[in-house]
Amino acid sequence: MSTHEKIANWLDNGRYADFPNSWDDKMFRTFILDRLTPETHLLDLGAGAGIVVEMNFRDHAARVCGVDPDPRVVDNPYLHEGREGFGESIPYEDESFEVVISDNVFEHLDNPAEVITEIRRVLKPGGRLVAKTPNFWHYVALGASITPHSFHRWFNAGRGRDAEDTFPTRYRANTRRDLTKLAKDTNMSLVSCEMIEGRPEYLRRWWPAYLLGAAYERIVNSTKLLEPFRCVLIAEFQKPAQSKTGTSPAESLLP
Repeated sequence: MSTHEKIANWLDNGRYADFPNSWDDKMFRTFILDRLTPETHLLDLGAGAGIVVEMNFRDHAARVCGVDPDPRVVDNPYLHEGREGFGESIPYEDESFEVVISDNVFEHLDNPAEVITEIRRVLKPGGRLVAKTPNFWHYVALGASITPHSFHRWFNAGRGRDAEDTFPTRYRANTRRDLTKLAKDTNMSLVSCEMIEGRPEYLRRWWPAYLLGAAYERIVNSTKLLEPFRCVLIAEFQKPAQSKTGTSPAESLLP
């Protein structure tokens, strides 16, 4: 067994025994399931071809729809219906969904305010948007922001991801401050914003890097003061509850 295999196994089976492959998507799945009922109409924005098995909610909601610019979305096996389209112009009617989810999409948006405004349109009053995205102030996102897209494609190919599933990054909605401002600008409430650091996936290919990543993880998880430097950001937005006339309950009581 090589040095890398020995150290990787030691960390995988010791410190990170509770962090399986795709731990962040598994965590996000649990977060979403807590917000679903058998009557929920769910939209997966950025559903793609269905390569993330954790985003399969067909058996947990009344209707699961997906939107993506990738034409493969229409054959996504995790959806009841997939439509080709963009977040800036979602091809569904107003107030169609109770929940909209977005898994690793926000980092690719050119105009996040326009997208969230569209999400707000297709959400029912009181509906929720739940998004997982990298935190910009983590070393992975910072590194990605200063390296070319060709490097991202090469790096992800080494991790088993097809080049066509690696998209350019923008990082315009990837900090707590960004999301707070976006919520205000789009008349949404930012219900929660969790920041999580787990097993350092991007550094597991080389044992010295894996050790450094494990040290970083231990440090940023040692105190809440360092939370802004954790890897994964899970945000939950809520559309204001409104009456059928479009006014909020509070507004309807005004003279």
